[in-house]
Amino acid sequence: MAMAYKQVILIRADLKLPKGKACAQCAHASVDAVLRSNKGTVKEWRSEGMAKVVLKVADEQELLRMNQQAKEAGLTTALITDAGRTVVEPGTRTCVGIGPDEESRLDALFGKLKLY
Repeated sequence: MAMAYKQVILIRADLKLPKGKACAQCAHASVDAVLRSNKGTVKEWRSEGMAKVVLKVADEQELLRMNQQAKEAGLTTALITDAGRTVVEPGTRTCVGIGPDEESRLDALFGKLKLY
C-alpha cells in the first residue's frame, strides 16, 4: 500500500481571528511549508489530493512548543508572523504549517489536537 501524506496547520485559538483572517494565515502557513519541503514528498502529496488538516492550539506558548517538537522530529515547519496591518499587532505569531509528510509521523505528534 502507498504511503499516505498530509499537511498539518496549527492555529492559535486565543487570537479568535475572524474567519477570513484565519484562512489567510493558514494559506500563508501551507504555502510557506510546501516551498520549504522536499520536492519528491510534495509531488507524492499532490498526487494524493494534498490533504490538509487545521488544528487548534491554545496560545503562542503551545504553538512554539509544537513547532519545536516538529523540528526535533525532522519535519519541515513554517512559523507565520503577521505583519499587523489588519487584526493583530505586528509580530504576532499566528500559526505554523508542518509538512507535507507521512501521515503517521504527523499523527504521532498532533493526533490529540482538536480541529479548528
